[in-house]
Amino acid sequence: MSVFASLVEHIADLLQPLFGASAAAAAIVLFTALVRLLVHPLSRAAARGQKARTELQPRIAELRRKHAKNPQKLQRAVLELHAEEKVSPLSGCLPSLCQIPAFFLLYHLFSSSTIGGDANELLSHRLLSAPLGGRWADAFGDGGPLGGAGLVYVALFAVVAAVATFSYRLTRRTMADRPVLPAGDGQAVPGVGAITRVMPFMSFFTLVTVAVVPLAAALYVVTSTTWSAVERAVLYR
Repeated sequence: MSVFASLVEHIADLLQPLFGASAAAAAIVLFTALVRLLVHPLSRAAARGQKARTELQPRIAELRRKHAKNPQKLQRAVLELHAEEKVSPLSGCLPSLCQIPAFFLLYHLFSSSTIGGDANELLSHRLLSAPLGGRWADAFGDGGPLGGAGLVYVALFAVVAAVATFSYRLTRRTMADRPVLPAGDGQAVPGVGAITRVMPFMSFFTLVTVAVVPLAAALYVVTSTTWSAVERAVLYR
């Protein structure tokens, strides 16, 4: 924690001439971009895996028809097919999983009043009028929802809503272009219909995250979500 706090402070000092009092916020955005850049090879692999899994759908449907009465044999056959084609069913989860430590590190860093026994000086940094350690609920006691801090959150919510709408449309288009095929007997795979209906709305849950975490962690989420939307538009075209 202390090492990471020193790193954020150092980056903020470097960005001070450009961003002034919001240099620490800019440092968090830059840190997020660096994390996403490191994870980008995994995102590219996930995109290739998604396309490969889509191409395997007809063969998986055939396996479902062939082993309809033997779920264990079906599971082994599907795993063998993925291994044969060198396609990992979990590849799409890796980019998100690799970012979890960075998110929680920022969350704890800006939720702790002390670091290494000393006062957490990062809590004194702000994004315009909003403290990086504050939450949306705190803005109601600091000038109200349309006060200085409140307007920062309004801007963040607007960005998240725009990105979520873009992601919603992109997901709907992707799922329309690459539909999940029936199990082979004309019946849909159990549970797929519900997932198909819910998945396009998943990006809107980011609004809840931004509202309840410290502003520093919210900046990470907003930056990462925006990066993801642009990345998906490029990789899944």
